Amino acid sequence: MNLDNYQKFVEQVTSEPSNELSVMNKRLEELSKQTDVNLSLLLTGSLGLSSECGEFTEIVKKIIFQGKELNEDNRYHMKRELGDILWYWVNTCRSLGFRPTDVLMENVEKLQSRYPGGKFEDFFSENRKDGDL
Repeated sequence: MNLDNYQKFVEQVTSEPSNELSVMNKRLEELSKQTDVNLSLLLTGSLGLSSECGEFTEIVKKIIFQGKELNEDNRYHMKRELGDILWYWVNTCRSLGFRPTDVLMENVEKLQSRYPGGKFEDFFSENRKDGDL
């Protein structure tokens, strides 16, 4: 297998909405008629979360592996990236019609169910109940 052949393979196993703008637009139109989810805001939030988490992770990577100082300037930079992550997270909540507080409470309930003693345990992180995503 060479890269040219691999490129052909990848094209064949990629969905039509991913390969063709017109097909993607048609899919978005179909979805917009089926749901009250704000798809534009969902895309903005999803892409933004990924990007901003990457920026935050880049700072951590440079501190841990490349000798960057863990100083107040870099802590401030991380704080600003966390703010950007929060902004996109809240917009993603908005896109789905979720109240951020409800999402937080759902997370607390999930973790309380996963860790019945109220404390992290390796066993429960690896051995989850049915339905525990």
